Amino acid sequence: MTARATLLGSRIIVWDAAQAAELFCSGYYGKPIGIPKPRPGQIDAPLVLDLMEGLYLAEAGRMTVRSGGGGGRDGRRIGAGDLLEACRAEYDDFDRKYAVYKSFRDKGYVVSPGIKFGCDFAVYERGPGIDHAPYLVQVYRSRDAITSTGVVLAGRLAAAVRKQFILAIPRGSGRVDLLALDWWKA
Repeated sequence: MTARATLLGSRIIVWDAAQAAELFCSGYYGKPIGIPKPRPGQIDAPLVLDLMEGLYLAEAGRMTVRSGGGGGRDGRRIGAGDLLEACRAEYDDFDRKYAVYKSFRDKGYVVSPGIKFGCDFAVYERGPGIDHAPYLVQVYRSRDAITSTGVVLAGRLAAAVRKQFILAIPRGSGRVDLLALDWWKA
């Protein structure tokens, strides 16, 4: 199935409820409109996706995107290249963050924004509502200085919410190095 979607500002909407349900159930993409705690099999609403999710699905051939208006039927088609440029305008350091997002998604993980945890991503093994995100991921450049205070702050946050903190460092050619921090009680 290739879902049809509309780009509205910095969000992508899949208007058809059946297509929305299929995308959501196939990997917890997006958020169904008006359903605060969605569960697979209970989706009967349009789906809102962020630009990063939309780019990933468009590159995979699972979604076509059109510019706003009329449920996407009367807008111009937006290719992956145009979506990439929209993402770069919307996200700080997009290329690095997308490399990490794509790496986790390609391995079968469910990736959601980590803003409520103060990091780039929260990563689930199965999906929200099924399990809690066991990983918090922050994207770094290989030359970024990581202070001891930064490590302690990340560790305290992760320990407080019972998650493992992962530093992700994209290296190019799809390679992402991961450094996981565990906190032990003595």
